[in-house]
Parts: sequence; C-alpha cells; structure tokens
Amino acid sequence: MPGRSIAIAGCGIAGLAAAALLARAGERVTVFDRVEAPQPIGSGLILQPVGLAVLDAIGMGARIRALGAPIRRLYGRTKPSNRIVLDVRYRALGGGAGEGLGVHRGALFEVLHDAAREAGAETIGGKEIRGAGGGRLIFADGSQSAKSDLVIDALGVRSSLSRKQPLPLLPFGALWCNLDWPQGEAAAIFDANALEQRYEAARKMVGILPVGSVRTGAPRQAAFFWSLKHAELDAWRATPLEAWKDDVRKLWPQAASFIDQIVDREQLIFAAYSHGTRSSPLSGGLAHIGDSWHSASPQLGQGANMALLDALALARSLAVHPAIPDALEAYSRARVGHIRLYQLASWMFTPAYQSDSAAIAWVRDWLMAPVSRVWPAPKILAALVAASIAAPLAAIEAIADG
Repeated sequence: MPGRSIAIAGCGIAGLAAAALLARAGERVTVFDRVEAPQPIGSGLILQPVGLAVLDAIGMGARIRALGAPIRRLYGRTKPSNRIVLDVRYRALGGGAGEGLGVHRGALFEVLHDAAREAGAETIGGKEIRGAGGGRLIFADGSQSAKSDLVIDALGVRSSLSRKQPLPLLPFGALWCNLDWPQGEAAAIFDANALEQRYEAARKMVGILPVGSVRTGAPRQAAFFWSLKHAELDAWRATPLEAWKDDVRKLWPQAASFIDQIVDREQLIFAAYSHGTRSSPLSGGLAHIGDSWHSASPQLGQGANMALLDALALARSLAVHPAIPDALEAYSRARVGHIRLYQLASWMFTPAYQSDSAAIAWVRDWLMAPVSRVWPAPKILAALVAASIAAPLAAIEAIADG
C-alpha cells in the first residue's frame, strides 16, 4: 500500500530530518526549497544527547559522531576579574547520561541530506514559497505543488507560512565563522572537548566551540563567535578589521591563534535571532516544526535539537495514527510542554549573557555563578543544557500509548 503524500517546505535541519524519518516509514515525501541547490547557513552547534538519539533513529548517529567533537563542558570567565561564571559539566548528570557533540553545520546538513535522499525523499529547488492551502504549496511565480495529504512548514523563523508578520529581532546577534583548530603549543591552551567563552559584563561575549570536521579527512575546526548588537553592525563594518581584532584579543588574549586566521571581513557572517512561539504547531492544515513553530536566542543552544525532536515526534505520530488529524494532535501533545519550558528558560538566561544591564551581569557573577556550583544546581544545569528536562524522548515514545 503506497504511503501518504507529504510536502515539506524548507530544506534545513527540521525539514531534512522529517523527510528522512517519514520516507523511511514509507511515506511519499517531497521537500521544496527556494534555492536550486540547498546548503547550510551558519557555523557550528552542539547536538545534545536527545538530538543524537534522533540521528540514531534516522540511521546517521555513527556517521555524525565520527565527524563531530565530543563536548563535556561549557565553561566561561568574566573580565577583568577572571571569575568563572559558567561551568556546566555533563558528568554531573551521572549514570552515563552522555555528552554533547560539537558539529559543523555543514556536516549535519550533509548527513541529513544524504539520509533523506537515501530514504527516497525527493528535493525540488528553485521554489520560493509564498503560501499554502488545500494541501498545496503556493510559489512566488504563481504555480502550485501537487496536492498532498499533509504539508509541513519547516521554513524557519522567517516562514511565510507561520506568521503574518515576522518576529522582532532580539537586540543582540553574533558574528560567526569556522576556523581551523590550532596546532602545536597553541592547541594546548584550549580544551578540545569544551565550549569556552569570555565575557565583559553582558555587553561583550566571545566564544570558541570545537566542531570536528565538515567531512571525513578534512581539518578539525572550531566555531568562533562574537556577540554584537544590530545597532552596532554598521559601526563594526566601518571599523578597521585589525582594530576589532585587537578588541577581541583584549578580552581573550589566548584566542590569538584563532583571531589571526581572520584576514577578511567576509569570513564573518552576522546571525540575527528572534524569540517567540506559536500557541500551537498546527494551523490551517499545516504542521509547523523547528523555528517555524518556536525560535529563541542561542544562549541554551537548543535550536537544532528542538527541530530534530519535532521531526521525530511528528514522524512517530503519523506512524501510530492512520488519521492525520489524530496524528497532528498527538504530535502537539508530545512536544508542547518541552517547547514551552525551554522557551521560558532561554528567555530568562539571555539577559545574563547578552544585554546592556550591568546589574544583571553583577547578579550573574556574584549570585548565580556561586549558587550554580552548590548541589543540586550542577545536575539541574547539566540536564537543562542536555535538553533532557521534561523527558522529551519519553514523551515521544509515549505517543504509541495514546
């Protein structure tokens, strides 16, 4: 018996993961994207144990682990005091709960793209999506897709299918780029299994995340990021590159082996962020997944993991419930609690690391940081970072029980 026809709008992490899972389950999946040859946008990210579990379900867990860099600690100091104000260790979870995996966004894209293609999903590029209705996607040139049994919106935070008006941007964004991991004595300065950050109050932040290799045999790399307000972007562009690099070195002198690799402003990409959640992942016959449903600042680094969990929950719901409306309701029930919890946590944590407030930075450094080292805070923080609070995988597995 042929599977149901499913159209997916968007060829990012959420769309490709859903395509791979649904096609593996026997559904007839077509992914549409506005660019002729979809490619990743961004630098690096941390796959948490829950996200890796989804990659295992897709059949690509071993491949992405071979490319990525195990992350066992998130660590940050504030300047000029040099106080440790962030120290999250996965070992605090106990019981072999796992660790994170720093990955190059390009590596994750290729792994998911291959998984979707190998499962039988079709990808059609060059289709700018403007709307949807009656099981069809409507494109900018006036054409429409064939009628589908279900349309999935995976277009991301700027989805034309999710909101009438785009979400407002958060005040702070970030400059990102991928740089080669240093060799020799310079490599010994950094922990190859930790996300490290340095802060000046909450106004400035620089970070280095090991992300492994983009493909087998390629050099090991790190994602470098520098926090920057939208209102200061034009001024940054007008500032001599070396002057900006001097500012970074002043905040983190040991990062020179990375900073020295930046020789052209074009190496850096400015990423903007929004924070907002639709009241429901369902609307007008559509299922929204990933940033089309919920977007947040990167402070908890959960965007990719939430997208992967959404894809798994939707695929499991469709596998269990023959009637699509029932499947969509099960998908919503399985994910809504976890999403709301992490949206709230992200909203609460963001000002402590990206804001102009000296008072909030003081509270972070002198109250929050000491408390975070007192039991049971280390375990709670590790669980928060690992995205395991509210047991999202258990909620997905419970779909079969109704």
